[in-house]
Amino acid sequence: MSTLICGSIAYDAIMVFHDRFRNHILPEQIHILNVSFLVPEMRREFGGCAGNIAYNLKLLGGDPLIMATVGDDAGPYLERLDRLGLPRTHVTQIPGTFTAQCFITTDLDDNQIAAFHPGAMVHSHRNEVPHSRGVSLGIVAPDGREGMLEHARQFAEAGIPFIFDPGQGLPMFNGEELLHCLQLADYCAVNDYEARLLCERTGRSIESLAGEVGALIVTKGGEGSEIHANGRKFDIPCAQPTALEDPTGCGDAYRAGLLYGIEHGMDWEQTGRLASVMGAIKIASRGGQNHAPSRDEIGDAYRAAFGTRLW
Repeated sequence: MSTLICGSIAYDAIMVFHDRFRNHILPEQIHILNVSFLVPEMRREFGGCAGNIAYNLKLLGGDPLIMATVGDDAGPYLERLDRLGLPRTHVTQIPGTFTAQCFITTDLDDNQIAAFHPGAMVHSHRNEVPHSRGVSLGIVAPDGREGMLEHARQFAEAGIPFIFDPGQGLPMFNGEELLHCLQLADYCAVNDYEARLLCERTGRSIESLAGEVGALIVTKGGEGSEIHANGRKFDIPCAQPTALEDPTGCGDAYRAGLLYGIEHGMDWEQTGRLASVMGAIKIASRGGQNHAPSRDEIGDAYRAAFGTRLW
């Protein structure tokens, strides 16, 4: 059975400024800001939440299906999906648009200035969650606003359990919309900041919101994560990474672990720990899709972190 992953496909252009922004931005002149940074280092990565989640789920041996919208410039990404064996049956190319792109400039203090162009992503509602057989689980990850609302409704109508993962798209929704999506979903995953914003927007506590879904997962970076399910809170420790290289895509890797654990009937502690291991593996590599452990190596990392075998 397949897991349908609704979300963005994007290119990430990452540039390094070999100085500090504060040396070039004058606070008293911020109202007439006009600066240009020379960035001799640049790399272009394959990213987007759907792309990253599917990549990691494939590493685990899952069967991900990406549902996303891309632009005229998607050729290299589509070729990559073919090489990885990731079907693009539900990837729709929107003529006259660019694929979603993020441009990130980082200085020597790790401060970042970023610009995000959604491009084809705003047309995500043109894709529909299939009602055919073969999809047993799904996720609504950050995407176009209308698409996220529609896909949540379509998953529920099709009777397909899914994770609602608003991520950086959460500020697009008001409290009523967020609560409605939670009531449609079977699971919800947010980071600690998003959890606070979710509570603020809905006027509800995390414990109360957890009662709307089968499980509410809150990630806390280096402090691990917590899973609210069955009236309990499971504290999931953080797996120790071999290196701290780049946090980009760690949340997506974590979500791939969640999806795999849910699909294969693991208990919440096992599921959370597998998700933690996937995040730790990712953070040791630059970019969202450049780590390439085998399934056996993932199992070894789980055993090293938690002292038990997973498979």
